[in-house]
Amino acid sequence: MEKDIKKQQEYKDIAQKYEPKPTLLKNVLWAFVVGGLICDVGQFFLNLFVKRGMTPEQAGTPVAIIMVFLGSFLTGIGIYDDIGRFAGAGSVVPITGFANSIVSPAMEFKREGFVFGAASRMFNIAGPVIVYGVGTSIIVGIIYYFLKG
Repeated sequence: MEKDIKKQQEYKDIAQKYEPKPTLLKNVLWAFVVGGLICDVGQFFLNLFVKRGMTPEQAGTPVAIIMVFLGSFLTGIGIYDDIGRFAGAGSVVPITGFANSIVSPAMEFKREGFVFGAASRMFNIAGPVIVYGVGTSIIVGIIYYFLKG
C-alpha cells in the first residue's frame, strides 16, 4: 500500500514536470482583443440605432437582443465554442457569452426531449448567474434606498 502511494506521488511529480505551462500574457491579450471586438459589434449596432433616431437608452434594448441572438446563433452553428476556446474570458464576459451558456446545454440535452432535456438543463450554467445577479441587485437596491432615502 505504501509503495502504491509512493508510485502515485512519483507519477504526479513527473506529470507536473512535463505539463505545459500556460501562456498567461497571450491568453490575456486574446481575451482582451476578442472581448473588445464583441463590444465593437455591439457599439456598431448602438450607433446604427442612434443614427436612425433612437436615444442611447432606447437603443440599448434592441442592441442587447441582437447580441443575444448573435451569441445564440453562433453557438447553434458551432462557431462560438471555437471562439471560446480561443478567447477564453473575452468571449464569456459579454452578453453573448451568457447566451452561449444557455444555448449550449439546451443543444446538448435536446435528445432527451424538450421538457426533460433542453428545458430542464437550459439553465444549468446560467441559473446561478441569474440568482446571484438578482440577489445582489436587491441588496444593492436596499442599501441605496437607505443611503439616499
